Amino acid sequence: MRRHRISKALFSLTVLGAAVVSASYYQRKRRHVSFIGKTVLISGASRGLGLELARRFAAEGAHVVLLARERDELRNVANEFRDRTATVLECDVRKPDEVKKAVREIIEHRGAIDVLVNNAGIIQVGPMEHMQREDFIDAMDVHFWGPLYFLQEVVPHMQRRGDGRIVNIASIGGKVAVPHLLPYVASKFALVGLSEGLRPELAKDGIYVTTVCPGLMRTGSHVNALFKGDHEKEYALFSMANASPLLSTSSEKAARQIVEACRYGRAEIFITRRARLLEIVNALFPGLVAESMALVNSALPGVRDRRGDVLKRGWESRSRLAPSFLTRRADRAAARNKEDPKLVAGS
Repeated sequence: MRRHRISKALFSLTVLGAAVVSASYYQRKRRHVSFIGKTVLISGASRGLGLELARRFAAEGAHVVLLARERDELRNVANEFRDRTATVLECDVRKPDEVKKAVREIIEHRGAIDVLVNNAGIIQVGPMEHMQREDFIDAMDVHFWGPLYFLQEVVPHMQRRGDGRIVNIASIGGKVAVPHLLPYVASKFALVGLSEGLRPELAKDGIYVTTVCPGLMRTGSHVNALFKGDHEKEYALFSMANASPLLSTSSEKAARQIVEACRYGRAEIFITRRARLLEIVNALFPGLVAESMALVNSALPGVRDRRGDVLKRGWESRSRLAPSFLTRRADRAAARNKEDPKLVAGS
């Protein structure tokens, strides 16, 4: 009798599992889209991950619209996309009027925006004692208000068509607080909340929102990241972590994963298993992670005098350790992704 009940329970579990797998497969198949001929708008696309995503979407047959605020950088990237269906537009995501103008121009010329990728980013590295109110404002302007301005302009058009994809590039730092990145972490937490809240509200309109939480990626962004405190030590540690194959993944691999997640309208993806593992451990044992992060913080460079309050770019914070063979992988990514290759070792 007992054996019969066990067999019946196992059979029920098997049927339930098969039903779940079938439903998941059907849903995945139903949401699958081709990017051929679609218009993909990417903010912060003149360098780094944004540029890598533009390449990937273009390879899929999409018309990519690359937005950035630096005119010279846009001219540089325009040369690369000369033989592809692409548009480059100057736009500062922190300014709602510029966002409105850019979206209006794209829709007038292309008829629609099929995919919106909120990618523009800024990162300030250093102890919280050196971070000022302006640092938090800058981070929120780029990571929260900028995406919100785009959403307010693009979503109504997608709703009228009953179709669309939105990809918000957040961070594992928007799930787990990491020391020496406080403005970045605070603003990415805000973006994660916005992105996750949008998904259930827009699903009724056929719009699927994907929240992307990358760990460390070799995009080359260390060259243009902003540093405070002991600039040289902060830059060296940040560059070496970004270059390590044990801690980071390539920008090409990250871009492929993001495009695939967008194709199937996935709710959320983590770039690197380490990032996913950190998020799981933090959810299960938040106290343990907090204590561990405190230990990490104690090993990071300490507070400096007032000179540490000054923001310096990565390329202004070079030392014997960075660039060096310890940062070579990240430096190569900087050259590939147009993060000012003139300042990268070996270029």
